[in-house]
This record gives sequence, C-alpha cells and structure tokens, in this order.
Amino acid sequence: MDVILIPGLWLDADSWSDIAPALAAAGHTPRPLTMPGVGVAAPESSGIGIADWVAAVVAEIDETEGPVVLVGHSGGGNVAWGAADARPDRVARVVFVDTVPPPDGGDISEFDLVDGVVPFPGWDFFDSDEEDGAADLDQATRERTAALTRSVPARVPSDPIALGDERRWNVPVTLLSGAMDEQQFREAIAQWGRYAAEFEAIRDAEVVRLGTGHWPQFSNPALLADKLIAAIR
Repeated sequence: MDVILIPGLWLDADSWSDIAPALAAAGHTPRPLTMPGVGVAAPESSGIGIADWVAAVVAEIDETEGPVVLVGHSGGGNVAWGAADARPDRVARVVFVDTVPPPDGGDISEFDLVDGVVPFPGWDFFDSDEEDGAADLDQATRERTAALTRSVPARVPSDPIALGDERRWNVPVTLLSGAMDEQQFREAIAQWGRYAAEFEAIRDAEVVRLGTGHWPQFSNPALLADKLIAAIR
C-alpha cells in the first residue's frame, strides 16, 4: 500500500524518517512529503495557502496506482481530510495522528507571524499542555528536532479548509490519539460543535490511544509505526 505521510506545521518529510523504514519493512511504500513553501521566506511564500497543501497531496495521490492511505499529523490532518474530500474513491483510509477531521471551513490555529511567515515557536510554547503537549520529549530529543523545524507560509494555519464531497464520510478513519481512549475522545468531541458533527458523519471510525504527547514520531516512533501498520488495512 502507498502510504502518504503528511507532516504538521513546521515539519517536513524528514520528520517521518524514524517511521518510514518500519512501514517499508511491513511491505508498504512510504511517501513522506514536504509541503509547499515550508522554510521559504516571505514574500515568496505569501501566496501559498492550505489549498496548495491539499493540491500537493492530491498530486501525490494521482501519481500512484491503486488506493492509498493518508497519514496526517497535527495540522497535516486538515490537509489529509481535504485530499480525501478531493479523491474519496482513491483513499483507502485516513489516519489522523493526534488530531481530528475538520469540518468544512475549519482551520488549524492562529500563530504569530515573524517577518511574514510562521516560525516554530519552540518546544516551551507547548509545555503548558500537560496531557498531550511536549512533556514526553526529553531535552536531547527537543534539541535534535527543533533543529529540523522550518517556517510555514503565513496563510496556511489560518486558511479555512474547503470540503464539499460527502463521499469523504465513506472513507475509513483511524484516529491515533496521544492522550485519550475512544470513550474519552467521543465524550470530548461531543462538545466541539461542527467538529462533532463531522466526526459522527464518518461511517467507519476508530480511536486508538497511543499514551504519548503530540509528537509521537519523535517521542516514541516505534509505537507510532506499530499503530500505523495495524491501522493500514
């Protein structure tokens, strides 16, 4: 199975380097992506938005033969869901890594702009979230991975995702949650308005607890690889 690996904000294809070998060993073809405009200064990246990231994944789908699995980490989940909406007949499953399927018009989040781009705010920015932040990243991992981060185009985090094909709800979904099991997740998402309605519309959805923070590809790559392999079917 071709497995398209979509990084979250500030990360590129190298963020999957500890995951891809295990996927290949299991007989899959990992296709890690670096999204358009990552690490590119403004104004060269100022015209790039979330639609361009979705288009990049759709182009990758179109280059393959047969069905694909989309894996989206964090903000990459919005991109994965947008691509599933664009190619619902080509996507065998979407795996969300510590994120949720967005509704039409959902965005990633707002982050500060610096020199016209969104730089990585540093691991300390996420330490206030005790449940699923960066608490499980030790100092050595923080230093190694912070050096891998790159800026993202200004529009990408705040652009609304455009979804229009209800056939996306027929695509099976696995949600690999850092902190919550399925019951906890369903209780939580029930409070999230349109996100709850989007999740409930999916006809085949499962939630698997990882017991990690928000970046399991760094904190526990072996576990994440195992759970991805189990989800790809």
